[in-house]
Amino acid sequence: MSKIITLPKIKDPRGNLSVIEGNTIPFAINRVYFLYDVPSGAERGGHAHKNQQEFIIAVAGSFQVVLNNGSEEKVYHLFKPNEGLYVPVNTWRELRNFSAGAVCLVVSSDAFDENDYIRDFNEFKSYLSR
Repeated sequence: MSKIITLPKIKDPRGNLSVIEGNTIPFAINRVYFLYDVPSGAERGGHAHKNQQEFIIAVAGSFQVVLNNGSEEKVYHLFKPNEGLYVPVNTWRELRNFSAGAVCLVVSSDAFDENDYIRDFNEFKSYLSR
């Protein structure tokens, strides 16, 4: 089940620090990537993963993540660098409404594998009904 996870926030007058380690998220980290310079009105995502879990953070700016598990759709607005969205397997995701200067950090349970992706929503629904 998807959920917002609040990261530890270490407050300091020189600037705050948040960390992801050990049991902060429900999987071991094998890949980290980030999205930035997303043009106004552009959307990212538009796929699901069969095996990969993800943790998505707005480290700067804000954006929406729309998740669909095949029977329910939920919209999350990410805007805090010390909060992230856990996305489990078999969840369709779309990222949209990026603010100017937004940076999206994605922490993933697996290395890139094109065979793990489902890039068509109807195929995703069919995959879930197997």
